[in-house]
Amino acid sequence: MENVKKGQRKAGRPVKAIKKEIRACVRFTHHEYFIVREKAKQAGINTSEYIRQTTIRGRVNPRLTIEESQIVRQLIGMAVNLNQVAKISHKEGLLKAMLYFEEYRTQIDQLIMKLKS
Repeated sequence: MENVKKGQRKAGRPVKAIKKEIRACVRFTHHEYFIVREKAKQAGINTSEYIRQTTIRGRVNPRLTIEESQIVRQLIGMAVNLNQVAKISHKEGLLKAMLYFEEYRTQIDQLIMKLKS
């Protein structure tokens, strides 16, 4: 029945070593899909391969916990205090401002270490 001679190859697409069997559907807005397509072009791969690689290798950062958001608020408050240190340096002199600055710097370092851990 087969008309394939010994020296000839079988016509058609070759069989893949690893077959992708499962299909997962994702919905995008037009704008989102345009962004994904452009990023895939920049990476030099097709869109489905880009989505596959980013979902497997990508990382989603979790939202800040309540404690972490309080630390961020404290850091923002200290930024206001640093502006006050600048005003103090003009009024009371540089030495007094340096003392305030060192105190705030150690507090900021401690808060950043809490955020990292």
